[in-house]
Amino acid sequence: MLKIGYVRLRDPRSTEDTASLKAAGCHVVRAEEPAGLAFDDSSVLNSIIDFIAEGDQLVVTRLGHLGSSARDLLDVLDRLESRGASLMIADAEICSLGEGGRALRAALGAVAAVEPPWAGRRRKGAPAEDIRALQAAGVGPVEIARRLGVSRMTVWRKLKEATA
Repeated sequence: MLKIGYVRLRDPRSTEDTASLKAAGCHVVRAEEPAGLAFDDSSVLNSIIDFIAEGDQLVVTRLGHLGSSARDLLDVLDRLESRGASLMIADAEICSLGEGGRALRAALGAVAAVEPPWAGRRRKGAPAEDIRALQAAGVGPVEIARRLGVSRMTVWRKLKEATA
């Protein structure tokens, strides 16, 4: 079994995390300097998951290195399981195999069920077309903001721009 460590840099504890991963027996430790805050752009994490083989283990010190929402974390777990690999969270001493894995998946599933659809995603605002389409369908600005996960001010600003 190959243990592959993953750490996101720009975290105040990233140096300690790298040492912890090596101490946890990781054969390889890959670090990623995130370009932004979006986890969708985690090219190092994606390449690890694409490379990882059956029986291998991805090791992180904290779940926060894998995603910013429960949905992101469940996606990583699903991708690892589809490859026959497992996840180990070193600080919590939880592995995605066995009882701990079932408990982890249940907890993340419960959190994902109550998270808003835009949780963990940085938004630069909703597309004006989406706002206008909802308004044309008779949806009010406050409800548009809620549905699209933006502020009411963003909705008002986009509607004003559309009429200008």
